Amino acid sequence: MLNVPSQSFPAPSSQQRVASGGRSKVPLKQGRSLMDWIRLTKSGKDLTGLKGRLIEVTEEELKKHNTKDDCWICIRGFVYNVTPYMEYHPGGEDELMRAAGSDGTDLFDQVHRWVNYESMLKECLVGRMAVKPALPKDYHEEKKVLNGMLPKSQVADTLAKEGCSSPSYDWFQTDSSVTIVIYTKQKDINLDSVIVDHQDDSFRAEILIKDYSYIIHVELSHEIEEDFSVRVVENVGKIEIVLKKKENASWKRLGHPLENHNSLIPRKDTGLYYRKCRLISKEGVTHDTKLFCLMLPPSTHLQVPVGQHVYLKLTITGTEIVKPYTPVSDSLLSEFKEPVLLNNKYIYFLIKIYPAGLFTPELDQLQIGDFVSVSNPEGSFKISQFQELEDLFLLAAGTGFTPMVKILNYALTNIPSLRKVKLMFFNKTEDDIIWRSQLEKLAFKDKRFDVEFVLSAPTSEWNGKWGHISPALLSEFLKRSSDKSKVLICICGPTPFTEQGIRIPQLINEERVTGVSATSVPHELMGVYVDPQWLLAAKKRGNQVAA
Repeated sequence: MLNVPSQSFPAPSSQQRVASGGRSKVPLKQGRSLMDWIRLTKSGKDLTGLKGRLIEVTEEELKKHNTKDDCWICIRGFVYNVTPYMEYHPGGEDELMRAAGSDGTDLFDQVHRWVNYESMLKECLVGRMAVKPALPKDYHEEKKVLNGMLPKSQVADTLAKEGCSSPSYDWFQTDSSVTIVIYTKQKDINLDSVIVDHQDDSFRAEILIKDYSYIIHVELSHEIEEDFSVRVVENVGKIEIVLKKKENASWKRLGHPLENHNSLIPRKDTGLYYRKCRLISKEGVTHDTKLFCLMLPPSTHLQVPVGQHVYLKLTITGTEIVKPYTPVSDSLLSEFKEPVLLNNKYIYFLIKIYPAGLFTPELDQLQIGDFVSVSNPEGSFKISQFQELEDLFLLAAGTGFTPMVKILNYALTNIPSLRKVKLMFFNKTEDDIIWRSQLEKLAFKDKRFDVEFVLSAPTSEWNGKWGHISPALLSEFLKRSSDKSKVLICICGPTPFTEQGIRIPQLINEERVTGVSATSVPHELMGVYVDPQWLLAAKKRGNQVAA
């Protein structure tokens, strides 16, 4: 699975950008694009230098291959000859050389965790490391256990130190149903925290608990119907998943444990889990942006939390290509919603089509009824930031508007303390403004909401604001409703826009920005939380990808 590189990858403080002297990516020579690499891997050329043989590689042998002309890297026990990939790597040769002749798993996870290296480098596979990793101590125990408490582990101990108890699960049955009960022992669990998939005989439930995932993953002992129900008792953190039996037979066991069953692991280590979603509709929104509607399988429960994103995956010329996108609501205006959409089986995306790109033209060519693979949600944006919020300021450029859609809907519907929501929406021309009519209608309908459009290349008929993000533009826009109001500022767009925007509240308020964090995922939504004493900047993913 290949990631389509973007102009803002990696994030400003990621290891890759630090290593490359602050540049987001290294210019590639002509003929060294992602599509050129795909063609090379399918050309039949021997990229390993071993004429198709796979070998076991000792640590001593791996260390010998540590130059630009002879570079082997180990990722999760597999060794790859990345020498031919050097000139195709968007991060440059120096970044790959950081892992030359060694185990690059940790470095890979810091920068490219969401990329499927097995697909990208499959023609570069040299073989396995000679020393295989030891099995976990509780491996045999896990094979035997289906019910009961989660065995003690280092991760569980870490969670306990944070004031959380280890989750556990049990199950019971009636003549017609099987109910799986998960005890998270957390009070902030809701339906967004629960992801359930039933594919063939495999049943998988992932519960998001802070920065960890608790996973139930079994091959069911009997067949079930496609549809099931999920219920959360929020005050005690109990989750009930009710499965419908196909036959009224008594089950002696729930099923056979599969990968990561009954385990609590850091979310960064879970990998991306996909399900195939059907394209239901696509409609033009602007001259180059479309609204795509995908329908989840009936055997999936997935609700993408506010401010988080998923990955879309397509197979292009025989290679899996993946891109991150932030889901939106189907509309900003509640009266446009249809009752059938309340079952959360639909996911909407506002996506800009780049004619010269690799991913979006393929996406645009899909026919109604075709399938797109959609991953589990990712992101660190916390809904708790909205608690007692009084002023919400949104700064968006282009398709950086997409994370703001759900934020707007949530804020205006669920925050009683909210006094004001203001959106400043930056675009090149009037034709580029996404959902302009809806935004203006929403501002008319809800007096708490104001929107201002700013164009960088307006026509002579434009009477609104123009220019680029700057203190001069934002000084009046960012005024609070009161001197002591609690404020959240969300910023999303291309990297130069977000990097400039994150500094402006600091300049206007003459306050110090602290606690800035960053990840290596492209296009991030900045959430700047403000109260009378301090500003806290926290990063989160957005979009605006030239693909």
